[in-house]
Amino acid sequence: MNAATPVLSVRNICKSFGGIHAVRDVSFDVGAGEILGLIGPNGSGKSTLFNCILGQLRPDSGQVSVNGKQVAGMRACDLNKLGVGRTFQMLQVFPQMTVLDNIILAGQEHHGNMLTRLFGPPDAGLTEEAERLIEFFRLGHLRDELAGSLSYGQQKLLDAAMAFMAGPSLVLLDEPAGGVNLTMLASLKERLKAFNAERGTTFVVIEHNMEFVMSLCTRVLVLADGAIIAEGKPEEIRRNSQVIEAYLGG
Repeated sequence: MNAATPVLSVRNICKSFGGIHAVRDVSFDVGAGEILGLIGPNGSGKSTLFNCILGQLRPDSGQVSVNGKQVAGMRACDLNKLGVGRTFQMLQVFPQMTVLDNIILAGQEHHGNMLTRLFGPPDAGLTEEAERLIEFFRLGHLRDELAGSLSYGQQKLLDAAMAFMAGPSLVLLDEPAGGVNLTMLASLKERLKAFNAERGTTFVVIEHNMEFVMSLCTRVLVLADGAIIAEGKPEEIRRNSQVIEAYLGG
């Protein structure tokens, strides 16, 4: 891969539902180690675009590439093998399993094959890495607690830890701040920044919480009516009259 090849490249993505154009000819690149925010008022097309990138929806036209490889329409499990992780707006934790077992299970989806799962150790040799992630996300005191007993914010941290278990180079975060109190939100932001700084992980973040995006991301794209209306550094987006109008007028 050429050093200049974007980690994620989105080219001319369009997606309609009947006569409604949810995403209109959207293009952007995300460089290695970048933290990109994707914001916009309700109904702007953020979730549809995300799902087109992640294979939940097949775009009507356009291309999505990860590290130079075309992936539009590819299944989530195949994207994982290419180093793409994600967190969900709706949490994907298993409430009747412990924090540790949740993280190990997330790792088992991406390691080994049927034979190693049948005849290998029950944890597939993943406990050590799971323990590292538990400590990294500051969940050590909850290691053996059932995920269902955790607060919503703690479950968000667990969900993030699960997404990192496969060692992804690119992580897409779907409204990570939703429903999280300010203290837990600060912890999540700190952990994401640390992961980015220490491992060079690239992030794309869809979020309604403007303050979270502006303090986390290095660059921000703004969608309205399915199209990009602004792009720039957080301080530039704050001052953009078109963005202000889209939010206040939406």
